[in-house]
Formats: sequence, structure tokens, C-alpha cells
Amino acid sequence: MLSRRHFLRVAAAGAGAMLVAPQLVFASAATDRRFVFVIQRGAADGLNIVVPYADPAYTSLRGALAIDTDKAAKLDGTFALHPSLAQTAQLYRSGQALFVHAIASPYRDRSHFDGQNVLETGGRAPYQVKDGWLNRLVAQIGPTRGDSAIALAPTVPLALRGAAHATSYAPSALPAASDDLLTRVSALYESDVQLRGLWTSAMNARGLAGDASAKQDPASLGKLAADFLARPDGPRIAMIETGGWDTHSAQNARLGNQLKALDTMLAALRSGLGPVWDKTSVLVATEFGRTAAANGTGGTDHGQGSVAMLMGGAVAGGRVIADWPGLRNADLYEGRDLKPTASLDALIAGAAAESLGLDPQRTAAALFAEAGTTRPMTGLIRT
Repeated sequence: MLSRRHFLRVAAAGAGAMLVAPQLVFASAATDRRFVFVIQRGAADGLNIVVPYADPAYTSLRGALAIDTDKAAKLDGTFALHPSLAQTAQLYRSGQALFVHAIASPYRDRSHFDGQNVLETGGRAPYQVKDGWLNRLVAQIGPTRGDSAIALAPTVPLALRGAAHATSYAPSALPAASDDLLTRVSALYESDVQLRGLWTSAMNARGLAGDASAKQDPASLGKLAADFLARPDGPRIAMIETGGWDTHSAQNARLGNQLKALDTMLAALRSGLGPVWDKTSVLVATEFGRTAAANGTGGTDHGQGSVAMLMGGAVAGGRVIADWPGLRNADLYEGRDLKPTASLDALIAGAAAESLGLDPQRTAAALFAEAGTTRPMTGLIRT
């Protein structure tokens, strides 16, 4: 039974509320390493995030959307980083970030819902697999402490749904509920077989967060994620959802704002983790990319290949990994999209395995069994 003293302690952070966006998901495991997956929902434009400025077709295809590389951080002789990712560029220069370009999941159509389903489940086709690869990753890292997963969101994202138990936490913008109210609700649920466990789990999650002033802006969100991950008894796996990447119109301003928010959140995460950052890897990926050419409304439409980012204190960074297909019309996928030449499944399997000290081949088989043979990328994390 949940005592009043214990209940008041874990409920001290106040009542939670639904997050609008972004959202976070956590899993607690018996390992000292951390792995964070950031999903960019809406199909992020990889060509304007990591800009192939040396490709002669880039500027003509993009027109007014082409990024001014005089203002961008040059990564090497071929690629530059969007100016809004200023702090990420610093990570790259310090060898703590790398980028994988022309990358995609096995999905080759252009539906957000189907593409996200394939990305999060690890299947080859939409709705082929019912649980998420991140949930299966939790099972790979051995015995867990307390709740096996926690979501800072109204619902657990598909990538973390599965056999592992999940609870939820959401920072609230509303006034904190009184101790008396929370105690009465606890007493009400105590005799309910179905709700008692859910309520207790939610209160334990809120007690772990321990932050009644948590907000939903990027810096606060990054700090809150760090507060969870830095705790010795806290989670070791996290998922952060970001939305708003579907830039059909007014792309330059919208993408710039999105990237600045992402950059701010990641910087706050790094700062909040302190020395734990050296044991942390953060993977950022989207369901698919966008068309190589600009459309008629100052944006781009649904495409194929995009870019993924991997950063952290343990990352063997300072490089762009790309089997670059080119942007000439003959080189494009179906004459319109950046052709995928790298497997997102392979990147996820390799990054997750090396980050958590797992065998890459076994991890790939566990996470992407339905996708066929996946050869994981290796050499991503320093030993």
C-alpha cells in the first residue's frame, strides 16, 4: 500500500499535464551509459540541414531556399551545417558529433503516418510490426531498476511501446495540485485494481522528476531530460519527440526556427548532464526527407533521403558519413528526391549497440528482425 508519507514525497512536484510538443520518453536500466533518440516528426529537410554546397546542382534546385554557406559552418569540402545549429557545430569541431547523409528507413512512399510507423517499429512495411525498436532495445540491456520505461508525454510513442512496462510524466503549466487533493485521489484509486498501479507508477515518475517548475520550451525540456538522465537511479534510455518539420511553405524561416530550438534543447541537455555527457549518445532522425527541388510556395514536399545526426561525449565525431549519390536529375530517386544510399536501421542498430556496450549484430537482429538482414554501422562510438 502507498503510505501517505511516501505519496506526499513522490507527489511533491505537483500535478502534471499533457505536453503539446516536444515529448520525452525514458527507460531505466542497469547500465551507466545513456542513449537518447530524438525523432523529427514531419520529414526534416536534410539537404538544408547538412548542406551539400559542393554539389553543383544544389543551388539551382533550391533557388531562393539555398542556404548561404558563407554563414554556415563548413564541415568539410562538400558539406556545411545550417547556421541555426551553431552549438551543434561546436560539438562537431570538438569531435563529438557526426552526420550521416542520404539516409532513410526501408519505407519508400511519402505518408507521414506510414513512414513514422516503419521508423519506430523497425519493420519493412507500415503496421507489419506491433511494438517499437526502442522497447526491444530496453530488453537487450538486461535487468532494470523500477519501472522499465517512463514517458514524459500523454501517451508512450510507438518506438517505446511493447513488453516493457511504461509510465508517463508531463510537466504542467497549471498550478500544482494540493497535497490534500492528491491524497484523496490516491485513496480513491487504492481499491481500484486497474487504476491503482497506474496511479502509483505515475506518482513515482513525478517524484523522480522532482521539478514543479518544469516548462516546455526547448532549454527547459533539455534541462528536464538531463535531470532524469543524470540521476544515479534514473533512466538510461530516452526518446524526445519534436514536431513541425513538415515545411511545404515558408521553409527558410520555419526550418531555421526548428533547428534553433533543436540546437538549444541539445545544448541544454549537454550542459545539464555535466560529466555524464561523456557516457551519452544522442541520435536525431526523421521519417523521410524532402524533395530536392523547391516547390512553388517557398518550401519542399515529401521526399526520400535525409540526414541523421549522432552526438555525445562518447561519439567518434568530427566527420560526415556519406556515399553521396549526387543531385543531377539522373541521380535523383524517381527524378525528384535525394536517393537513399545509407540505411537508417543500420545506423540505429550500430549507434544503440555501441552506445550501450551491446553486440551490434545481436542488437540489429533483435531490433530489426522483420526488416531482413541489417548490417549495423560500426565505429560510431569511441571505445
